[in-house]
Amino acid sequence: MKITRIEGNWAQLAMRLFPRYHTLRILRQHPIADADWFAVTRRIPLLEPLSANEKAHLRELSTLFLYVKDFTGVQGLDITHEIRIAVAAQACLEILELGLSAYDGWVEIVVYPGAFRVQRETADEFGIVHEEVQALSGESWGQGPVILSWEDVQHDSFSPHPGRNVVIHEFAHKLDMLNGRANGMPPLHPEMSIEAWTLAFSKAYADLQQRLEQHHRLAIDPYATTDPAEFFAVACEYFFMDPQTLHTHCAEVYDQLRAYFRQNPLAYYRPG
Repeated sequence: MKITRIEGNWAQLAMRLFPRYHTLRILRQHPIADADWFAVTRRIPLLEPLSANEKAHLRELSTLFLYVKDFTGVQGLDITHEIRIAVAAQACLEILELGLSAYDGWVEIVVYPGAFRVQRETADEFGIVHEEVQALSGESWGQGPVILSWEDVQHDSFSPHPGRNVVIHEFAHKLDMLNGRANGMPPLHPEMSIEAWTLAFSKAYADLQQRLEQHHRLAIDPYATTDPAEFFAVACEYFFMDPQTLHTHCAEVYDQLRAYFRQNPLAYYRPG
């Protein structure tokens, strides 16, 4: 069932106002078929270590997610059950302990068949503006959509590599933007310290930039040095996809993410 953006926003509002009633109604009336759910999620290694209760909760969250979000395929791409479930399950893994409201305020997910090209203006060290074309696997826009390359989602979901997952990355940006802009600090839980978060992320970001400038080999994807928002998104990828590396090289960042997501992937991580 395709939900328009207006309908999707009303659905999100209704779920906040009447959470239990609407949640039960959606789960009853718009379930994900067993065959579809298991055909996709059993092929995603990232989800395998979850407990039975966590998997059941993930399925409920994914069902609600698919009800309030609108998938749009472009360049001739048909949105299949596989696309919807693969994206929803991994996006909802991030909010397993945060709740669906963490993705409020926007509706659309745009999916390209493969990497998509965007034209950007960039200024060089002399302030001269240049236009360049970039090929992207994903992008997140403020109050707007999440944009994904299905080819990259497939690769990262079904044939994963440590520290790489475009769904985790782009939806981490959405969490980051809950404070109004992407700056590497999502809204923290009341018991968390803003100062401790800032210190952990600022130090790790500065250390990574310094190592890059000194041409040292980096354990973390160098794209993390782009800006604090990208550092946060990349750190989230490693937190879920390669927690051992993140904990080894950025232990304080790992600890902050563990407190934020209220999950501890390191406890069940097994290197592929």
